[in-house]
Amino acid sequence: MLTAEDVTDALRQVFDPELGLDIVELGLLYDVQIVDDAVTVLYSLTSIGCPAGPLIHEQILEAMRELPRVKKVALELIWDPPWTPERMSEDAKLLLGFGY
Repeated sequence: MLTAEDVTDALRQVFDPELGLDIVELGLLYDVQIVDDAVTVLYSLTSIGCPAGPLIHEQILEAMRELPRVKKVALELIWDPPWTPERMSEDAKLLLGFGY
């Protein structure tokens, strides 16, 4: 059975090319919803004008295609709540200079 953890682990291969960190560590992954063999990924970007947005979208789709049990994928780019650096993992904060 496919789990949210399976999906989250697959999304660790999706990197923001400007920051060099994956979307899970950056806190851009907001939610994963699974119904049977359909997956919905709710994610955000660091800003509305993020130039890496289309690339991240395609990388998410590719990561989902690699999961054998996924037959249907929906991606929802959301802006509420807005992304802030506080959403990042502690490791990401340290690497990007947001930690103490």
